[in-house]
Amino acid sequence: MPIDAAKALAAEPRSGQITWDHKDVQLYHLGIGAGRPATDPDELRYTLESRLHVLPSFATVAGSGAPGVISGLSMPGIEVDLARVLHGGQSLTVHRPIPVEGTATATNRIAAVYDKVKAAILVLRTEVADGDGPLWTNDAQIFLRGEGGWGGDRGPSTRLEPPAGEPDRTVERAVREDQALLYRLSGDWNPLHADPEFAKLAGFDRPILHGLCTYGMTLKAVVDTLLDGDVTRVRSYVTRFAGVVYPGETLRIRMWRRPGAIRVAVSAARGTDDAPVLADTVVEHS
Repeated sequence: MPIDAAKALAAEPRSGQITWDHKDVQLYHLGIGAGRPATDPDELRYTLESRLHVLPSFATVAGSGAPGVISGLSMPGIEVDLARVLHGGQSLTVHRPIPVEGTATATNRIAAVYDKVKAAILVLRTEVADGDGPLWTNDAQIFLRGEGGWGGDRGPSTRLEPPAGEPDRTVERAVREDQALLYRLSGDWNPLHADPEFAKLAGFDRPILHGLCTYGMTLKAVVDTLLDGDVTRVRSYVTRFAGVVYPGETLRIRMWRRPGAIRVAVSAARGTDDAPVLADTVVEHS
């Protein structure tokens, strides 16, 4: 079996230094669709260095691009075919606002391994801290097709009851044809998002958008729509990836206000379809 759960969980954490500056932040923001319209004052907060603030989902790429995923898939006890790997979910806890530029230590480890019989799920945890203390914690849930069935722990259920009633707000965000090509410049070089032949090997008609790009686009929509554009109000953000988005489609983002939190459901408009792509999604805020 390519996955040795006991060995993976016992592996020593891997730590390394990461750095970022305003250019990395601006590139990430452009990669999730910021800057449209280019001269809109609200968009300039994401694109102009003199006004820049950092959307918390930047934490998923800060330093080297999805460091927990890249490091985790090369941990002891893990040997998988990249074409069988899918991003199943993501959670982010922000301990304090992310600075526009910084140097920090990122520590990566396998936090859990779950046996879903026909697949395995790895929980790859990245904890980031600088000289002033913890900055953020990322958990990436990685779905490995065909790697389950060893009789291990199935793990907890993350499914939430669907939000009741009509959403408080619904917005649509267009995904550019070149969105995945732009987003991958922040460091996620998986060819699934750029190479048509590789995408076919993975079972897709054409390259798909990064799940974390949809994740970032959604958080930006929530911040801009219900949090007065204030990125520092975000405390945590969790989602389950329920479907794929293709460049050129449109995201339909539905939001329900709850005390201290916002429930979100995201679908991709495909002709007459309204296919779900993010589920069990919650943004906790101040």
